[in-house]
Amino acid sequence: MPDSYFDGFRAGLRRKRDLLGDGLRAAGFEAYQPQGTYFITTDITPFGEKDAYAFCRALPERCGVVAIPNSVFYDDPDAGRSQVRFTFCKKDDVLQEAAGRLRRLAS
Repeated sequence: MPDSYFDGFRAGLRRKRDLLGDGLRAAGFEAYQPQGTYFITTDITPFGEKDAYAFCRALPERCGVVAIPNSVFYDDPDAGRSQVRFTFCKKDDVLQEAAGRLRRLAS
C-alpha cells in the first residue's frame, strides 16, 4: 500500500480517538490519551465508582454502552481496579452515540 493509505488511516484513527476521548471527558471520565492502541483507558472514580467489574457489568443497562475492566490485564487485579477501557475503532456515528449515552452517568 502507498504511504498515503497509512497516513489517512492514522489520521482517521487519531480523529476517532479524539472524538471518543472528548466525549468521555465531557461525560465526566478521567480519560488517558493513548498513543498507539484502539482503546482509551479511563478512571471511574469521578463517578464515585471503585470496582471496574461491577461498573462494566452495569454499564450496558445504565446507558447501552460496553466497556472492559482493565484489571483483567493485570497480574494484580487491584492495580487496575478503578480503570475501564473503551474502543474507538468504530464508525463516527457509533462513537458520537456512545459519548451521548455516557453523559447520562453524570446526571
